[in-house]
Amino acid sequence: MTPSAADAGTYAIGCVLAAFVVSFGSVRVAIAYAQRRGMVDTPGHRRSHTMPTPRGGGIGIVLGALVGMPASLLILPGSPGAATVGAFTVATIAVAAIGWLDDHGSLPIRPRLFIQLAATLLLCVAIATGTASLLWAIPLLLAGVWCINLHNFMDGIDALAAQQAMFFGVASAALAWAAGSPAIAGAGLAMAAAALGFWWFNRSPARIFMGDVGSGTLGLLVFAISAMSWAFRTNLLWPSLIFSSAFVVDATLTLLVRMLRGARWYTPHREHLYQWLVRRGASHRKVATGYLAWNVLVCIPVAWIAFRSPAAAPACFGVVYLLGAAVWRFGKRYGLRRRERHVSA
Repeated sequence: MTPSAADAGTYAIGCVLAAFVVSFGSVRVAIAYAQRRGMVDTPGHRRSHTMPTPRGGGIGIVLGALVGMPASLLILPGSPGAATVGAFTVATIAVAAIGWLDDHGSLPIRPRLFIQLAATLLLCVAIATGTASLLWAIPLLLAGVWCINLHNFMDGIDALAAQQAMFFGVASAALAWAAGSPAIAGAGLAMAAAALGFWWFNRSPARIFMGDVGSGTLGLLVFAISAMSWAFRTNLLWPSLIFSSAFVVDATLTLLVRMLRGARWYTPHREHLYQWLVRRGASHRKVATGYLAWNVLVCIPVAWIAFRSPAAAPACFGVVYLLGAAVWRFGKRYGLRRRERHVSA
């Protein structure tokens, strides 16, 4: 039964608060658990931190999201349907579970990729069932698996991935609300609240890292909200992609460059733009602020134009991603010049 407008608002607020409280409390527990189990990331030449730090705090995001997001998606107006919500919940648990196991002890890439593919396929089929063709599940699957992994790649400095999740959740919530889907809006806010509960402990200097349980799951959540928004109204795809541009551009261009160079692209490294900036002397907080500035100053206004003028939306998307690629290239060259000056000195 769909609640009234007043009841829906109260229900959404309850889901958001529950997501934050569960996440915040779970991360506090996870810090002690990780220290007790020896789940600690030590500094190294492929990492951007300097102190041994517990990992696995992303379990708080997972639990908070599972409390708030399915409830919002199922009960509030504009629901994608029980089948999609069920598939979303199962997929989230599966991706989180394999990430949690990997945080306890490194797993081979094949079982991780298999679970990611299976979980994402389940969600994609459920979403595509409500569209014009089930074949949409194929491109959705590719996009979903890449979204999971790019968020894993981009979780390398304090607060960056959690900050991006908070931004994406709030921005997507505003977009979905304007489009007439309180269900997706509530889910976006619940995701942001769960990320906030973790961010509090992940601010620089971080008390705990997200781990694969958090980064992979966040990638799935971002993909799920984007895909459900697209299924609700197709013109919501472009603003959703614009909201994720900072992470997509950095992760995709870095991967392509490493593949073209013949590097082992699937192994840990420090070649993303955010990592280069830290290596060249910028603090974690300053780099995260730079990514946030991109989101606020570029993504929000252009995404709003794309939403209000659907005919111009593809062009808006292209402009943002081309500009993002230019910023990525400039940032890399800037870091290289600073490195050359440092070496010559």
